[in-house]
Amino acid sequence: MPVLASHRKPRTTVRTTTPAVGLTTAALASVTLLSTQSATAAPAEPKPAVEEVQKKVDALYRQAGAATQEYNRAKAASASQQTKVDTLLSDVAKRTEKINEARRALGSYAAAQYRNGGIGPAATFFLADDPQGYFDQSRLMDRATERQQRSVTEFRTQQASAAKKRAEAVKSLETLTETQATLASSKKDVQTKLTEARGLLSRLTAEEKARLAELERKKEAEAKEKAAKLAARQAAEAKERAEAEEKAREEAEKESGDGSGTGSGTGTDPGSGTGSGTDSGYAAKAEKVLAFARAQIGKPYVWGASGPSSYDCSGLTQAAWREAGVTLPRTTWDQVEVGTRVATSDLKPGDLVFFYDDISHVGIYKGDGMMIHAPKPGANVREESIYYMPIYGSVRPA
Repeated sequence: MPVLASHRKPRTTVRTTTPAVGLTTAALASVTLLSTQSATAAPAEPKPAVEEVQKKVDALYRQAGAATQEYNRAKAASASQQTKVDTLLSDVAKRTEKINEARRALGSYAAAQYRNGGIGPAATFFLADDPQGYFDQSRLMDRATERQQRSVTEFRTQQASAAKKRAEAVKSLETLTETQATLASSKKDVQTKLTEARGLLSRLTAEEKARLAELERKKEAEAKEKAAKLAARQAAEAKERAEAEEKAREEAEKESGDGSGTGSGTGTDPGSGTGSGTDSGYAAKAEKVLAFARAQIGKPYVWGASGPSSYDCSGLTQAAWREAGVTLPRTTWDQVEVGTRVATSDLKPGDLVFFYDDISHVGIYKGDGMMIHAPKPGANVREESIYYMPIYGSVRPA
């Protein structure tokens, strides 16, 4: 029987698009997931305004200034303590040598006794060939015994004294170590504050830096305006004093011409002369101080520096007053305690003006509401209004 051909309809191959659908779904899921994550992510911290940056930077510089004064104090204390330690160690060495000398003397006496065999005085007398020689020898031995006793006493005294000085040296070394630790800590604190301030400034855009410079100019202008008002007020007061003094002189001359009040006039003149002498003496010193300070204008502020190529604020004031023969302490905290306190309205050239509640800055008053000072890191010694910073108080050093 012949084979019959198959009449079945051949199957048609159907292509599916399932993979494409799968990829599309995955992509949509990814987009949805990213969108959800973006929506739930914490918002970025807003960038601080330029005014806020200025406040933070000023605060950091002020804190660095306070840390600089702490560093200066620790450095001065460290130097002083090192000198004390060196002196004590030298003293200990000298006393140790004296102990050794006393020890050698005692050793020679001990050796002599050993050579004599420790024979008692009675036996020595009876065994002696010459009794008179024995008595002579005995007297010599008595004197030798006295010398031995003195040597023993000297040895004990030197030993006790050396032990005391050695204990003082150990204590001083401990204090020196603590002071040096404070020095290192203060140095680190200054560097940390300055690094943070530089970091804030470095993140500013060119536009923000221009805005910051404009704020600084505005601040300087306001400070100069206040300085000008102080200068005008001081000039008016000086004029009033001069007029009053001139009037008093005229009245005194008139009374003298009339033949009355001569005694009173004579008594008044010496008092006036003394005051003028005091003022002129201070003015002469102040002139030297300001001449030195002006010569430093343009030199950089460097924390912890006291010249001659760079200064911090108290380093400049110390060096300037040294030119006038006046020795000031190293830190602002100690300088503010020197001399006589004066009101801002009574300031004279050469006076020291201190700033901030923590007394972390100082400048030299030059007159007309202006001062010369070493301002802050990144700036040079310059003239500036005393109202650029909040005033703490002022002193007249001499």
